[in-house]
Amino acid sequence: MNDVFQRIRDRGDDGVWISTVGEADLRARAAAVPAGLPLAGLTFAVKDNIDVAGMPTTAACPDFAYVPDRTAPVVQRLLDAGALLVGKTNLDQFATGLTGARSPYGSPESVFGGGLISGGSSSGSAVAVAAGLVDFSLGTDTAGSGRVPAALNGIVGIKPTRGLLSTAGVVPACRSLDCVSIFAPDVARAAAVLRVAKGLAAGDAWGRTGSSPLRSPAELRIGAARSLDFFGDAGQEKAFAAGLDRFGGDVRVVDIEPLLEAGDLLYRGPWVAERLADLGDFLGAHPDSVLPVTRQVLETGLRFTAADAWRGVHRLQELKAWTDRLWESIDVLVLPTIGTTYTHEEIAADPIGRNLNLGRYTQFANLLDLAAVTVPNGFTEDGRPASLTLFGPAFSDDTLALLAGSLTEQDDLMTIAVVGLHLSGEPRNAELTDRRATLIGAARTAPCYRLYSLPSGAPGLVRDTTGASIDIELWQLPAATVGSLLAGIPAPLSLGRIVLADGSEVTGFLCEAYAAAAGQDITASGGWRAHRSSERQDT
Repeated sequence: MNDVFQRIRDRGDDGVWISTVGEADLRARAAAVPAGLPLAGLTFAVKDNIDVAGMPTTAACPDFAYVPDRTAPVVQRLLDAGALLVGKTNLDQFATGLTGARSPYGSPESVFGGGLISGGSSSGSAVAVAAGLVDFSLGTDTAGSGRVPAALNGIVGIKPTRGLLSTAGVVPACRSLDCVSIFAPDVARAAAVLRVAKGLAAGDAWGRTGSSPLRSPAELRIGAARSLDFFGDAGQEKAFAAGLDRFGGDVRVVDIEPLLEAGDLLYRGPWVAERLADLGDFLGAHPDSVLPVTRQVLETGLRFTAADAWRGVHRLQELKAWTDRLWESIDVLVLPTIGTTYTHEEIAADPIGRNLNLGRYTQFANLLDLAAVTVPNGFTEDGRPASLTLFGPAFSDDTLALLAGSLTEQDDLMTIAVVGLHLSGEPRNAELTDRRATLIGAARTAPCYRLYSLPSGAPGLVRDTTGASIDIELWQLPAATVGSLLAGIPAPLSLGRIVLADGSEVTGFLCEAYAAAAGQDITASGGWRAHRSSERQDT
């Protein structure tokens, strides 16, 4: 948990957090966690529609806020396993949306910058992980909110089988479909959290248990639809085709039109009316407390009759039967998580239509009782993140995680520490993302380095026993691409071994000592971003 609050402060007003625990309280809890617990010392965040005793639950609506006296069972399981709660994160109001742009608490940007949306509704939870602020986080997923933000931030998102993680203590969005989801930087950590978090809770009418035989990746029959709508995004289409190649040549082409029809029932059919079952009274009494776009979505539920709802139930049953037959010919369905990406400006121009586009390949999952895992799938040529989602029948969660893990292990990956212009959002970050690099998170060096601002405008990190700890980022990229990366790095910079604050070593960018004499010593700032921030304040 070292310096988690400093990392949060360094990012400033990024729209990620709605509330945090006290720094002293977190340190005290960290000191008291027994060694050997499965999640001992791992930090996490919770989407602010999930209850934590003594902390306000807002669902991103200040007038709705209340302070629960009980912690949601799924959160309590993580605390009991030694995990350290840092705070509660921003979301699309009432978990209604897939953009991350529907909150009075701000709109987080994707860690890849460029004005790119973070995705929603679990926006803050995803960015908190992708930016290295916490080790994992909880979101919720009704229509894709545990997968779309993972896709837009280059991390792993698990949407478990409905009911596998208790939804007791979760503000309902669409109660019969809601899931608690998990974000993590890699599959192994996400799966470890899932093992701890799942289980029935007293009084939870929606909880379920079940099992499915664990299948090895080599024996799985993979299905995919090759004719998909990418909304004019040729880069995402190309990335998906490359992603399918990772499964080898035996990918079966399947029809997914019935799945897409089921997904349309969520926002174009009577299931949108289910949201009013829990939120209708508040909406009626406090219409001005709800954001206009959220209110517009919720109020569409008013036009459906009870007969409409039953027609929807009957049609969904037919689509479920079709889906059950699908699993007779394949074991896993692979789709792009999202067909395209959007900036905040693009979402503002069409908040409803483009939100529906984002959910095209996600929103059928809970209606059809599927499990899903989202994994990064590199980047488009213009630097936008791409991802894949693996779908399976209910309770295939462990098999999907095993397959997802095998995909992410296919590349011989190398971790690189960056200190300046290659940091996320900095001018040369694209040299990493173009090589399918994934942000692992923020870190700090051991206290034996000095940082210089060089005449070229780049920073230089120099080993010096009189130095201090410096903020860095850790990125993982295919080892085969490191040579081309290094070829573009001018002297006096080079790759070398960097000692981290925890004593481990990674490869990273270092500066030859001779160049320090011509540079400005900025060690006291603690890092390149902090130095740049102080420069802006001075001007």
